Amino acid sequence: MKKLLLLVVFFTIFYAKSYAQIIFENGYFINEADEKIVCLIKNIDWRNNPTEFEYMIPPNQTVQRATIETVKEFGIDNVSKYIRAKTKMDRSSDHVSAMSAERKPIFNEEILFLKVLIEGKASLFTYVNGNLIRFFFNYDDSEIEQLVYKRYLIENKIDRNDYYKHQLLINLECEGLGLKEVEHLNYTKRDLEKLFIKYNECTGSDYLSYKTIQKKDLFNLTLKPGFKYSSLDIKNAIDDSKDTDFGNMMGFRFGIEAELILPFNKNKWSIIIEPTYQYFKSEQSKETSSFIGGILVSKVDYKSIELPIGVRHYFHLNNKSKLYANISYVIDFPSNSSIKFLRSDDTEISQEEISTGKSLALGIGYKYKETYSLEIRYYTKREVMKDHQFWNSNYNSLSIILGFTLF
Repeated sequence: MKKLLLLVVFFTIFYAKSYAQIIFENGYFINEADEKIVCLIKNIDWRNNPTEFEYMIPPNQTVQRATIETVKEFGIDNVSKYIRAKTKMDRSSDHVSAMSAERKPIFNEEILFLKVLIEGKASLFTYVNGNLIRFFFNYDDSEIEQLVYKRYLIENKIDRNDYYKHQLLINLECEGLGLKEVEHLNYTKRDLEKLFIKYNECTGSDYLSYKTIQKKDLFNLTLKPGFKYSSLDIKNAIDDSKDTDFGNMMGFRFGIEAELILPFNKNKWSIIIEPTYQYFKSEQSKETSSFIGGILVSKVDYKSIELPIGVRHYFHLNNKSKLYANISYVIDFPSNSSIKFLRSDDTEISQEEISTGKSLALGIGYKYKETYSLEIRYYTKREVMKDHQFWNSNYNSLSIILGFTLF
């Protein structure tokens, strides 16, 4: 089962990546000759500001690459826009261990693709690289400059340089804007966008607000019924007459999955948790001279609530369908579960309570219209006699899971 699943996972991810390369969105770019090239751009919903991108010019299906050295501006229709700017930027660290003792920003001239947030009489831009977040602005076609915000150490205490508030006060002058609107303004995308929109409206200027199209509902609740193909064998280091292979069994499982979509990279990553009821029940008999009657009957009755907690990655195929792969750490909570050993007349010889260990779950699936899904999931080896000395056990399972997303 494990080898089969790994083979399926490999070909699924290979196919998904290959297919995803032809999923491009309408866009454009402006080259060094100021020519506007209408094309299809691969939208990977950049979390960090890019320095290059891939595009195609229909009907040619050849994927080409453009870089910051050859492109002045590019955009994806109704989604995002980036402009190339030669500007001064301060990259001072915000981490205490590397924080500067200098209040003033340390500027270096750089060439960047800045993401346009608000475009108008006064425009707002942003640059993100890991934990580094900087905002830039210009007004009336002035040069683009950084809005200065810097935390620094002074006498082992953290202080702030909020010079961006002064920059905004002296540059964004309008009767409806003043100290009141700026003094409590945070250095955040949300606060700055509101201020620039207010300024453009105050001056009666047309403006555009670029907001990346994202899935608004970042939480899914999905019913997950399915079938589980399981096997169990146990071995005793002292009494090998109790060694039992309970074989393979098909059973029913039912789970409820809560999924939190992470709001970046086009919603391709999520965190999942899926409480699931599952059971394994089997009986085996074998001849033995170790017990009166000559027959040993072994019975297992294993019921539990599994709690897989993991991460999922989606591979978008088109607007209606996508593939996904997930890996989860599985905690198991058995209930009224045991393995019994009996003689042929049902006289009980001994009983061992089931106690389980942790395991991993690897799954691949397909989702259609954000509602219906089908997944194959493999669970790695799990101990079911964890707290019993001299016992070794091996519980493996493979599930076929249907899904119906409620919301």
